[in-house]
Amino acid sequence: MKRLTPFKTVLVFAAITLVILSISRLYLSILYFERIGSFPELLGILFQGVRVDLIIASYLYLIPMLVSIWLSGKLGARLTSALIKPWLCLALVLSVFMELVTPEFILEYDIRPNRLFIDYLGYPREVFGMLWEGYKPAIFLAVFGVLVIVISARKLLSRVSTETGSFSTMQKVCLTFIIFVVGVAAARSSLQHRPFNPAMVYYSNDNLVNSLMLNSTYSVLYAAYNTGSEEQAADLYGRMRPQEIIEAVQESAAIDNQPFLSKDIPTLRFHPASYQGAPKNIVILLQESLGARYVGSLGGEDLTPNLDALMPQGWVFNHAYATGTRSVRGIEAVFTGFSPGPSRSVVKLNKSQSGFFSLASLLKRHDYHTQFIYGGESHFDNMKSFFLGNGVDDIRDLSTFDEPRFVGSWGASDQDLYAEAHKQFVKLDKASRPFFSLVFTTSNHTPWEYPDNCPAAYSGNRQSRENAIRYADCALGEFIRKAKASDYWKDTLFLIIADHDSRVQGSDMVPIDHFRIPALILGAGVAPKVDARLVSQIDFPTTLLSLAGISDAHPMLGFDLTRAVPRSKQRAPIQYGENYSWLSADHAVVLRPKLPARVYAHDGNKLLEQLDNQQYEGEINRTKANALWSNLAYSKGFYRNAR
Repeated sequence: MKRLTPFKTVLVFAAITLVILSISRLYLSILYFERIGSFPELLGILFQGVRVDLIIASYLYLIPMLVSIWLSGKLGARLTSALIKPWLCLALVLSVFMELVTPEFILEYDIRPNRLFIDYLGYPREVFGMLWEGYKPAIFLAVFGVLVIVISARKLLSRVSTETGSFSTMQKVCLTFIIFVVGVAAARSSLQHRPFNPAMVYYSNDNLVNSLMLNSTYSVLYAAYNTGSEEQAADLYGRMRPQEIIEAVQESAAIDNQPFLSKDIPTLRFHPASYQGAPKNIVILLQESLGARYVGSLGGEDLTPNLDALMPQGWVFNHAYATGTRSVRGIEAVFTGFSPGPSRSVVKLNKSQSGFFSLASLLKRHDYHTQFIYGGESHFDNMKSFFLGNGVDDIRDLSTFDEPRFVGSWGASDQDLYAEAHKQFVKLDKASRPFFSLVFTTSNHTPWEYPDNCPAAYSGNRQSRENAIRYADCALGEFIRKAKASDYWKDTLFLIIADHDSRVQGSDMVPIDHFRIPALILGAGVAPKVDARLVSQIDFPTTLLSLAGISDAHPMLGFDLTRAVPRSKQRAPIQYGENYSWLSADHAVVLRPKLPARVYAHDGNKLLEQLDNQQYEGEINRTKANALWSNLAYSKGFYRNAR
């Protein structure tokens, strides 16, 4: 009937959306069938996926469907053309576009588009440059797909008559009520107190497999909804009283008799330095995306001959683990010593933009010059705001470099970065004042752009991660050789450490082999040795202060690795998506959102057999407390400098 025309059009677009989402899910499921494991599980994913697709279809099409019921006459025809048709076209384009970009996103991050996708939207220049250089086929596919959908949608809509009949008022009211109830029920997709959330359909230890049941539009919108929430941990893992959290966290961190000094800063303790001489300079060389699996001396691929040659010259840690999968998480760990949690890194959160504890803010009290050197634009990921608000005096980024020789999508090459760092260190050394510098590399980042003037054993496709690692390693070796010949070498501690591994992925709840990273302390009287202890990124700020001769009170929970750490205390906290793991020497506790914890044996690279939770109740409680600590400390202002 004519009067049903707008209503039927909305239904047609909703049906097309559902079909496209199901086809995309089927394609991805076939592509990753090996990780799904069986045909019945595949059917389960497709069935649950329809449920999620109905949710997103309700969000996208419920309002135009309700509006279309009330359209009638000439005004209804005009509103159909002006509002309903564009809405339908945009909703369909959004769904198709998100599915078209999903395969490349999964290839890079091993999960559907999520909060990371939203974070990157804030930096269009850097991201578009990266995409254009490294993902041209994906860009062309997405653009082509969107154009096809737009043209097809317009053709379909052109056949829709804008003439409308008239429902009686009672018919409109009844239809509105029925459609509203059905739409809301589909959007909630649950008869429980709370509406649907992804945990209701998750069943696998593999995050990718779980995410296949979603669609990418829903995944991104759900992430956007949760981005505004900075206190998620208790909702994910269950609640504990604040005092319970504090006591468990204090017990986890205590390895000596130093008392906790303040109720207002619960983790504040005095940390005596193991070195008692004149303060040393501290330089952290934060390596982009360098997992242990690429480092030959750590049992990985033979891609880092310069770093491997440096290992016997310093204090090398064979079992060091990153706290997360993002650069800002690595910065959070090595710059502030703050523990990871399910919220965004404190680098990006509002309450931590000033007055938050950092190495720089502590070292300023000891008359250090504090500095951040980065080859890109320092505003990226909110780094500039965070550093300036928390103790960094001097930021050197691409805009301050003198004629860099090579600039790619993410900024100046590592050679240009190290040239700037060397220039700065020479100048600061002449000022006879100790300095702290965080030097953050970029060349080992997709789309893997680098110059030709650093000789390395490149092979195969030049624009590949393997060759980018070879280049970054070559630039590092070149810098260290120059630093050794300089006057500042004898007074400087260098920490070479990765921010995270690249492309963290795997079928485990937490693929721990992808969190193992290289960590090496060089220079200023550091005796060569191999350390086999299990350590975390959060241990290195405390250790550097001790090696540099800085005795002071601070709230960091990391261990001073110059001292003995009992095997029972060794741990590595890891945040992997919404899963939180407390990796200890003998086992790993894994917290999952809204599900019971699990305990596994591990070999340092992989989770092994599941263990009996009843035997590890204390460890589960400790893990939960540490997972909740980051939100508690952030929201209550517990993590700050002592006055």
